[in-house]
Amino acid sequence: MTSLAELEKIRDQARRLTELRGEKPQTKVVIGMGTCGIAAGARETMKAILDEINKRNLTGIAVTPTGCLGLCEQEPIVEVEIPDQPRIVYGKISAEKARQIVAKHLVNNNIIDEWVIGRK
Repeated sequence: MTSLAELEKIRDQARRLTELRGEKPQTKVVIGMGTCGIAAGARETMKAILDEINKRNLTGIAVTPTGCLGLCEQEPIVEVEIPDQPRIVYGKISAEKARQIVAKHLVNNNIIDEWVIGRK
């Protein structure tokens, strides 16, 4: 990914896929995309999450960028919120770790404790 336009295109594709399915997303994945997050690799992290969700044909998941979360030293940051469960905040998430979050946490409901920096 080399530009903000590419990132916006990926976001728009994910949004359209969710809208086309006609369902409200139940699970939320939020990626810190402030300048600190982008500098730390958040674009690649977000792309990996979207790629993995699409590859697995997962539904009911909203992937959303957000601004700085105030934990710049932990970027890229990924929050996972599954209904009726605590919100999990992961820190220092590379593209490879992002793929594992999809496989382990979103698909198999297993939190990866060693990457957790907060629970809300």
